[in-house]
Amino acid sequence: MVMKLLLEPLKAGNLSLKNRLVFPPIATSKAMDDGKVGRAILDYYDEKTRSGLIGLTITEHSFISIQGKASRNQLSVGDESVIDGLRKLTETIHRNGSVAVAQINHSGSVAAREITGLDALAPSSIPNPRKPGKDVPRQLTKLEIGGIVSDFASAARRVKEAGYDGVEIHSAHGFLLNQFFSPLTNQRSDEYGGKVENRFRIHLEIIAAVKKIVGNDFPILLRLGASDYREGGITIQNSELAAQAFEKAGVDILDISGGLNGYTAPAGDEGPGYFAPLSCAIKQKVNIPVILAGGVMRAEEAERLLEERKADLIGVGRAIRNDSDWAEKELARTDI
Repeated sequence: MVMKLLLEPLKAGNLSLKNRLVFPPIATSKAMDDGKVGRAILDYYDEKTRSGLIGLTITEHSFISIQGKASRNQLSVGDESVIDGLRKLTETIHRNGSVAVAQINHSGSVAAREITGLDALAPSSIPNPRKPGKDVPRQLTKLEIGGIVSDFASAARRVKEAGYDGVEIHSAHGFLLNQFFSPLTNQRSDEYGGKVENRFRIHLEIIAAVKKIVGNDFPILLRLGASDYREGGITIQNSELAAQAFEKAGVDILDISGGLNGYTAPAGDEGPGYFAPLSCAIKQKVNIPVILAGGVMRAEEAERLLEERKADLIGVGRAIRNDSDWAEKELARTDI
């Protein structure tokens, strides 16, 4: 199978990608105890991008504040002290010929007091469905929501100062922005709850705040948990409306994944590109590129998903995590 589309360049906003292959964000727990970049994480990304064949590398979800930290040894974008280390990380990825985007995140009710030393916060006082047994979070006040919006913007500024080519706002996998979007975890009665437009209001506020601080020319991606795959949760119709609003607000690329089900396959569908029904539906509603990841293990699977217009870019995560030479081997194996 000729890898025609997978190796085709793509331009989105100010991002110029040499091909459609994405190494998506995967948590490594290789940051230092304080969240800074150390030798372990530099070596990891150097190894994963050394083939020179990765068009776009989105580094793992990084916490915007201590209260939003999800786990030990998670990467930080939470204060000025991390910038120098992040710059070393972007230099490593750039040296290997890949565009670098940072994924920034607040974990909301996923956060645990034993990690942060603080109470977990969420849109509503509802335990996180992905983390049964966790403490019931405290509902955010409007003032605190404004602070989180500012924290996202400040994190994006640090990302830009560190030399990244763009920033990805994380709204998937049961984390805070997913919690706002999902009616299962957002039962607020104010302007941030209720109808779907209210549930993605904070997203639009974050996009606007990020653009104000980094400028209109700095690329913004958004990872959207487009379905919770749970009764009463986010539907694809919700996500189509949100996607159109995000495009209008200035998002350059949408990265489609799961919501409260996480990054795992929906029950009974573990095939390559298992979120393709979501990415395909959203692709038909927007004019910006769409990323699809999940279960892609071979180059021809990625090529087929592109041919079928399920997405514009294909993320290959676990296969590259498990074999740093995946891209080189796959393209050598196929007829290029």
